[in-house]
Amino acid sequence: MIARELITNDVPPIRSSETVEKALNWLDEFKVTHLAVVDGVQYQGLVSEDILYDAASSDMTIADLNLTLNRPFIYEDRHIYEVMKMVSDMQLSVAPILDKSDNYLGLTTLPSLMHLISNTASISEPGSVIVLELNQNDYSLGHLAQIIEGDDTKILSTYITSANDSTLMEVTIKVNRKNIQGVLQALTRYDYLVKESYSEIDYQEDMKDRFESLMKYLDM
Repeated sequence: MIARELITNDVPPIRSSETVEKALNWLDEFKVTHLAVVDGVQYQGLVSEDILYDAASSDMTIADLNLTLNRPFIYEDRHIYEVMKMVSDMQLSVAPILDKSDNYLGLTTLPSLMHLISNTASISEPGSVIVLELNQNDYSLGHLAQIIEGDDTKILSTYITSANDSTLMEVTIKVNRKNIQGVLQALTRYDYLVKESYSEIDYQEDMKDRFESLMKYLDM
């Protein structure tokens, strides 16, 4: 999936001639902490709630603030992973998307990305989740697939997390079976450390809790 397929109409851009008060009202209405500032189809940059709250008067226009706007964006043909990386690295609530002529096309939001990620990661599919901890040099998806599929189980999705200051990594694997005792035993026989495992019910409850926590955070 590429950036232009992520564009949502949930949050419109704001013109630099609009007031700080209107921008703050939009932040509250659309539950974001950034707005894309445009002049016609030209993208000027992002204005954040911190900057708007620091304005001397709510009657001022965004242009009156004389800001050098932060100007993060992603081109329309870039992969969703690059969009996610930019949002994560820069702690953004929206990701502006431009065409190759640097014209503003629209944006995607953090909740929209979360929804797409959940679908991409097969979260809604029935099954179970296994979390392994291993050294980075020991990681082989092919070997893991051979072990798991040897128990008549299919891998639906995987993702990896690791810390910059550690050689350890966590591999999270979503599989299509509810009963994974055979898979867990097989992984243990091959000296893989199973850090966590979730049945479908446990996993759904965990994801529900995480989703509700995220929604509460976004409503702050």
